Amino acid sequence: MSITETTRTTTEQTGARTPEAATVITGARERIDALDDRIIGLIQERMAVSAVIQDARIASGGRRVNLAREMEVLAHYRDALGRPGTSIAMTMLELCRGRI
Repeated sequence: MSITETTRTTTEQTGARTPEAATVITGARERIDALDDRIIGLIQERMAVSAVIQDARIASGGRRVNLAREMEVLAHYRDALGRPGTSIAMTMLELCRGRI
């Protein structure tokens, strides 16, 4: 593939209008992909810790879900990230609850 074809392909893939912008976008996307991998790993870790908490709560005669705690988590995410934080927290809580 020629340099012109490579540049055209890169700019088409990134939506950039210049090779320089395409280079910036490509590098930033690589960083985002790495961050996403870390976020996924942290969510998986949170799911495992949540399972430990749920097992202990159930073994002690309690319920799997503590709604008051979930409200605290929702408020924490909302305060930190604004209204969209609530949606993120809801999804994360759903992942961490396991089967109810």
